[in-house]
Amino acid sequence: MKKILFFIGGILLSISCIAQNAGTVFSPESIRNTMNKTAEWQIRHPRHAPNDWTNGAFYAGLFAAWETTKSQTIYDAMMAMGNDSTQWRPYRRWYHADDIAISQTYIDLYRIEKRQEMIQPTIDTLSILFKNPYPHRGIEVIKWWWCDALFMAPPVLVKLGKTLNDPVYYQYNDQYFKECYDLLYNKEEKLFARDLNYVIKNDGKDRYEANGKRIFWSRGNGWVMGGLVRILKELPEDYPERPFYEELFKEMAERILSLQQADGLWRASLLDPDSYPGGEVSGSGFFCYALAWGVNNGLLDSKTYKPAIEKCWIALNNCVNEEGRVGWVQPIGADPRKNFDEDSWEVYGTGAFLLAGSEVIKLR
Repeated sequence: MKKILFFIGGILLSISCIAQNAGTVFSPESIRNTMNKTAEWQIRHPRHAPNDWTNGAFYAGLFAAWETTKSQTIYDAMMAMGNDSTQWRPYRRWYHADDIAISQTYIDLYRIEKRQEMIQPTIDTLSILFKNPYPHRGIEVIKWWWCDALFMAPPVLVKLGKTLNDPVYYQYNDQYFKECYDLLYNKEEKLFARDLNYVIKNDGKDRYEANGKRIFWSRGNGWVMGGLVRILKELPEDYPERPFYEELFKEMAERILSLQQADGLWRASLLDPDSYPGGEVSGSGFFCYALAWGVNNGLLDSKTYKPAIEKCWIALNNCVNEEGRVGWVQPIGADPRKNFDEDSWEVYGTGAFLLAGSEVIKLR
């Protein structure tokens, strides 16, 4: 019965997405108003510790929303988070990419406020990371062994490298990023496995979807695409390793474009959309953000990608209720197999939506 209701919900979402008035959602005023509305709803409905990875994604979107709308409410909320709640500290684990995701926002705000205490805890945490092996069962493993990490940590390193004019941060990022790429990137499918569990060769049914395809998680690949944008925004144009990130971005963008569904969204499992009829907003939001940024910055062809971006933005807007809550967000997990509906929300879903809006508004 639950599967039937989920399927019906997916159909209704598709219909509502098609019905949206495109002219309205693309006006700059409408985009700004919707971004402020969703941001303020999420500010009023917090979840998780403020420096948890979930909020790392949300505050990344919140800063992008502030850049777009200049809302004092948004700016005050970010400053209160750092000044009052976190004291500008990363979360608990010095070795874990998730726990420095919030530092992206610390660095962005530091560039405005110029207060050293806003970034010093991040500098200190990364210093420990660079000097120590990853403490996992007494053996050394790569630092970033799951694809989500490529959104969480690389932007912090490259932002610090740019802010401090210190290329050492770029070099560490290159090393750790490429270790993850070598482990998880499938060059045939042009997608990232979520982690090593989805790479190991075995015949277990848990490694494949119902249609026999390997599992490639929408949000996981959305994390990677969003992370690539945030890396490329910071790296110098003449940085020797920049072409690696640009080529990966363009290669993944082409593949992601081919997997978009008729309603404008992507499914939780990219290669088995029929098993997941409801469009998933967090992965789709990150894809919309990445593709729009690629068009806006000349890496992607506007004629090819703009229709898909516009279709996605219409659909994303239909997943926002009258209060400003972003729904249809898959809950926290490590694979596509958790159900969700219009009432399912998470802070990273709002973050993805805000990031998307910050680039869609720039489309010409």
